[in-house]
Amino acid sequence: MKKIASFTINHIKLQPGIYVSRKDHIGAETVTTFDLRMTSPNEEPVMNTAEVHAIEHLAATCLRNDAEFADQIVYFGPMGCRTGFYLLLAGDYESKEIVPLVIRTFEFIRDFEGEIPGASPRDCGNYLDMNLGMAKYLADKYLKEVLYDIKPERLTYPED
Repeated sequence: MKKIASFTINHIKLQPGIYVSRKDHIGAETVTTFDLRMTSPNEEPVMNTAEVHAIEHLAATCLRNDAEFADQIVYFGPMGCRTGFYLLLAGDYESKEIVPLVIRTFEFIRDFEGEIPGASPRDCGNYLDMNLGMAKYLADKYLKEVLYDIKPERLTYPED
């Protein structure tokens, strides 16, 4: 069986950043999948499910309400390895084009106060598994260590 694209990336060299994971063509349309890598794979501890879940709810809410990109948001969700998230946008984009969007999103998470959107038994199948404090901490870490002064090597997957 052919290895899927995400398993061909050298995770030993991969560092936190924003990467184009793939581009899919559906008819005349392009969907760009971004790898929003928040932790260094196999070096740093992975994120726990409670903070991943809180980030997912907050980021999805922010992204789907973004003044510029709301209509292009297809999906935002966690990676199974818990080192980051996938963001799917309708359109053909490069990593550098979405840096401001990702900064806005993670500032929203860092600064969020109150009840997490969708964190109720009616709206979510696991609403009690949320950790807002850690979500805010991780958002701030990603902003300060990666996003605010993102380097070109954090926008393109490392060569094998």
